Amino acid sequence: MSVSIETLNQQFAIPNVLRFVDAAPGMPVIEITGADASARIAVQGAQVLEWQPAGQQPVLWVSRAAVYQAGKGVRGGVPVCWPWFGAGDAGKPAHGFVRTRMWQVRETGQNDQGVFVKLGIVDDAETRALWNHAFDLELIVMAGKTLTMELVTRNTGDAPFTITDALHTYFRTGDINQTEVSGLDNTPYLDKVTGFGQSTQHGAVTFTGETDRVYLDTKAECVISDNGLNRKIYVAKAGSDSTVVWNPWIEKERGFADMAAGEYQEMLCVETCNAATDTITVAPAQSHHLLAKVSVAV
Repeated sequence: MSVSIETLNQQFAIPNVLRFVDAAPGMPVIEITGADASARIAVQGAQVLEWQPAGQQPVLWVSRAAVYQAGKGVRGGVPVCWPWFGAGDAGKPAHGFVRTRMWQVRETGQNDQGVFVKLGIVDDAETRALWNHAFDLELIVMAGKTLTMELVTRNTGDAPFTITDALHTYFRTGDINQTEVSGLDNTPYLDKVTGFGQSTQHGAVTFTGETDRVYLDTKAECVISDNGLNRKIYVAKAGSDSTVVWNPWIEKERGFADMAAGEYQEMLCVETCNAATDTITVAPAQSHHLLAKVSVAV
């Protein structure tokens, strides 16, 4: 059920710091202008779209061709993949169903770490038709000098359920050819480009073509060396035993109507997740916390 911008602003706006605007009809977006950072978060999908620390370049990437439309995901930012990551069963949406549904704004505020927003979604008849479990899912976003995103899965039913999930983060990069990711040396991975063959990473991840890998059994912080913009982006995590690294490159990009030509050179996904064989079982009345913390140094 949609809530008007006027109502959202009456209940949750913070003068001169946080307000709600319509990115498109039926697409409310939270705009944050804090002392330490600015940010934008779509209420649909609880999708963080932008985070830019004061005095820095934008850290997240959203396509110039992205579509802002009810029921469609936005290409970029941080889509929430839940309760499954990747392709769903026949007739079910890829990366789950919460990224294209409207969430409820639960709380906004600010403290010494920045400006925070809590968004939530619970099961209903539509979700149970796709995945027959009772749940409460909440995303807590803290936008300050560090961007913190915590996805909390609560089992509100009377039987355990098993999920995979991801904070599918798209990062802006000055030039993918000059970008590398460290923190995954000697980590085994499944390579989707080669039909999910298993390999082991040696040294930093560099990019010379389509890259789509699920790194397994890793809790490590990743560091994106964005040499095109002369900065390092740090991606720390908790509650996650796998990391996905993705860039579509030239041919795959052409298949995306919501990516402009050549944009693959400006983006890179390093995703905090539980994917492939890395599954999470949540018992009744229990919860799972997936946490990503992003920071920048120049």
